[in-house]
Amino acid sequence: MKLAIAADHAGYLLKEEVRGYLERLGHEVIDLGAFNTEPSDYPDFAEAVGRALQAGRAERGILICGSGVGVCVAANKMPGIRACMCHDHYSAHQGVEHDNMNVLVLGARIIGPELAFDLVAAYLEARFQSQVERYVRRLNKVMAIEARNMPNTNKP
Repeated sequence: MKLAIAADHAGYLLKEEVRGYLERLGHEVIDLGAFNTEPSDYPDFAEAVGRALQAGRAERGILICGSGVGVCVAANKMPGIRACMCHDHYSAHQGVEHDNMNVLVLGARIIGPELAFDLVAAYLEARFQSQVERYVRRLNKVMAIEARNMPNTNKP
């Protein structure tokens, strides 16, 4: 799978661990920064991953900051982006299966590499259950909210 990954300075070290894990699994990874631990601003990285998904350069994304909250909030301001912070196995796959989540968000100050690897694996193995009518109906309602509140935007 082609994946976009990014993190601010607080998530940099975990991003590097996750990037290596993804590459060992054979995924193509687009690393959009940060590239060091110098102070940086999380919205820049959230937007970079969102843009990569919107442009079709990646199928899914992974964002990391200190808590996960900042990049999650910023990414969800973009049309077509469904970013969810997941620090447990169930949410990491259920978010894709039920809600068609396309960006996994992790908090580097909350979880360590081993749990991150488990969450990433659950996220990547999951598929949206488009055959389940209620999941499709709910996703369509979410997209309708987006359309009403983000007028005149380019949606993927």
